[in-house]
Amino acid sequence: MRIDGVFSGGGIKALSLIGAVEAAEHRGLSFERVAGTSAGALMAALVKAGYKADEMKRIIDTLDFKKFLDTSKVPIPFMNWLKLYWKLGLFKGDYLENWVATLLANRGIVTFADIPYGSLKIIASDITRGRLIVLPDDLEEYGLLPERFPIARAVRMSCSLPYFFYPIKLFNRVGQKSYIVDGGVLSNFPMWLFQRKDRVPIRPVLGFQLSSYINDHIPTHQVKNAVQLFKALFETMMQAHDNRYIDSHDARDIIFMPVKHVSVIDFQLSAEAKNELYQFGYDRAEHFLQSWIAGKSYPHPAYKNRA
Repeated sequence: MRIDGVFSGGGIKALSLIGAVEAAEHRGLSFERVAGTSAGALMAALVKAGYKADEMKRIIDTLDFKKFLDTSKVPIPFMNWLKLYWKLGLFKGDYLENWVATLLANRGIVTFADIPYGSLKIIASDITRGRLIVLPDDLEEYGLLPERFPIARAVRMSCSLPYFFYPIKLFNRVGQKSYIVDGGVLSNFPMWLFQRKDRVPIRPVLGFQLSSYINDHIPTHQVKNAVQLFKALFETMMQAHDNRYIDSHDARDIIFMPVKHVSVIDFQLSAEAKNELYQFGYDRAEHFLQSWIAGKSYPHPAYKNRA
């Protein structure tokens, strides 16, 4: 069955998304359109490029996450504080973008022109103008041709955690500069992207959400120092915003995967911890899909004969 998929952000927790996608594949589901924010944007891009879950797992298993923390090698005291002040982030983000670009290039994909129109949507945040942007749709507002924009660049923009990675600079048609950061600042789970006014989608939409449903218990965060404040900020950003707008109707099409005891920026996970995240995502999705697919096997007549 062909479906549309929406992937939430969640940093390292997004390893559970791979397990969930594997469960979907085992159930015979394939993705027509995909959308995502932050790590979910990366997931969406790889899915659209044709990567299967087992391929993504092998890639991640051999990846040294610490390489994403690309920083200056100059041993100057207080360098991190200087970078925060002048660059607005600790790490460049170049390694992340180049890594994604290589994976996509291996499938013959560089720009949005290399995939079907409208089949991939990526969320980012323009903190200068105080607005959410959908990539590639909104790039024309910055004087850029959407079809020529590199997908890896869009993924990097969506993954640019404030204070963590350098923000990306874009300029509008009159030369005004905008700083673009992580899409999770404004919409960490863009389930709304594929919604229609009549609430009848073109095809079934399945959401992959790395947090609890809003009615479930959301753990509190202990904040006693700057590091804990930093982690709590992003955990809150990833969990609280979009869940407020998920009603019971939408929740029926969402796999909730509340990953606990792992920070969104925990780049030193052991192999065992990675496997636990994969398995958690697989188990949650498999349990959910048993009943979900049965309900979608004979879809609403409105699904039929629609592009």
